[in-house]
Amino acid sequence: MKAVYFITPSEKSVHALIKDFSGKQTKMYKAAYVYFNDYCSDQLFSEIKASCSRVIKTCKEINISFLPYESQVFTLDAPDAFQCIYSPQRKGDKNATMEMLADGIVTLCATLDENPGVTYRTDPGKNGKDLADLVEKKLGDCPNVPTFQGKTQSQLLIIDRGFDAVSTLLHELTFQAMAHDLVPIEKDIYKYQKKGETEFKEATLNEDDELWVKLRHLHIAEVAEYQTVHLSLAEDCMKPFHDSVEKLCKAEQDLAMGVDAQGQKIKDPMRTVLPILLDKNIKSYDKLRIILLYIFNLNGTTEENLSKLIQHGKIEDCDIIKNWNSLGVSIISKSGQQNKPDRKDRAHEETYQLSRWTPFIKDIMEDSIANKLNSSDWSYSSKCCAAWNGSGAVSARQGNKSSLQDDRRNGLKLIVFIIGGVTYSEIRCAYEVTEANKLCEVIIGSTHILTPTRLLDDLKKLNKQTKSEMSLQNEKKNQPLSHIV
Repeated sequence: MKAVYFITPSEKSVHALIKDFSGKQTKMYKAAYVYFNDYCSDQLFSEIKASCSRVIKTCKEINISFLPYESQVFTLDAPDAFQCIYSPQRKGDKNATMEMLADGIVTLCATLDENPGVTYRTDPGKNGKDLADLVEKKLGDCPNVPTFQGKTQSQLLIIDRGFDAVSTLLHELTFQAMAHDLVPIEKDIYKYQKKGETEFKEATLNEDDELWVKLRHLHIAEVAEYQTVHLSLAEDCMKPFHDSVEKLCKAEQDLAMGVDAQGQKIKDPMRTVLPILLDKNIKSYDKLRIILLYIFNLNGTTEENLSKLIQHGKIEDCDIIKNWNSLGVSIISKSGQQNKPDRKDRAHEETYQLSRWTPFIKDIMEDSIANKLNSSDWSYSSKCCAAWNGSGAVSARQGNKSSLQDDRRNGLKLIVFIIGGVTYSEIRCAYEVTEANKLCEVIIGSTHILTPTRLLDDLKKLNKQTKSEMSLQNEKKNQPLSHIV
């Protein structure tokens, strides 16, 4: 019998493969067809060659350490990385997790045939720097990545999740983001009933559905009555919107922007927050989102004020608020604290009153393409000069639309990687910035895709021990003293 091996190119996996063919009399299989899910080191290849080359008919590397989610979006399918990187209880897992993330990013670069200049946002937590250093080293070691020469045709930006807390919490009213926030959609599968029928049908919300691609980034007000699936989904979004989300959206936008729809400064944010906290019909998680946006509006609050907010909202899961500190986001204000970063003035852009906020990532993407990233906030890896060819990307208005997609695919690439999750509103920004530029394609990726609820669930668990850690501690407690080193 012949065997197909689909394995990770790790020492453990390769040694297990060799063991299957190491018997002098009986080998487990007649022949092996070996496929690695990432690039394999020369050392491991040499071990395979020396031990069982006669029986191996095929030995190939397949770059799938990342998952393409959409045409300009990828994930590393690693939601647990959030806990491993940010949880004080999982410090021992952090280095291995960072190695895994770096491997995934390098595999993406090899697949795109790009050797990007690596740039990272200089945050106090150093996660961006640590990952950037690992990626740069692995890019240099990877034989499938083209050799770096002079000015790079691509740029990789690495950012820690705490850089924009606001965008993770707002009720976003574009179709894709709103649907994933308000409707129970699992693995992009939406279940619905046709009118007059009892049986549930399933629809997969992906790029095989051309109408979904057309509608996903539209504001909900622009999603007209299309086919049954999309109409049903729009109706499911609008039910909670009319119940309470509309009221929440106005307060959220005022807190996020710091001004109301007329451009008047919000002088007393507490007046915006209190009616929502006292409303018995508002869910606990929605109250948490408002409290956090209030705190971010003030750039931190006092212990006394936080206690009052928790009391008024009858919040039980107050760890969700305090655990933002692990992401480098201050909850309690301190002297000498960093000011909020300056934002682009987008007052001239047409928008809906309940959708005035623009994710910070869009400013970053536009500044990177224009070579205008602030050097005090961003650091470049040793091989990457501050300027790249991104400035060659010009407005899409200067070219005809038919040739734009080909120009972008063959031209410059801006790859953005967010440690700790990417939101649907940030995904939308990648498409919008690409659409606005002629020669630069923006690709965005992360460990996983976030919704506000998923993020709050992750934050809730951040300072809690896993069952395996608790059982390990109990075992140690029950051991005789002589066994404890």
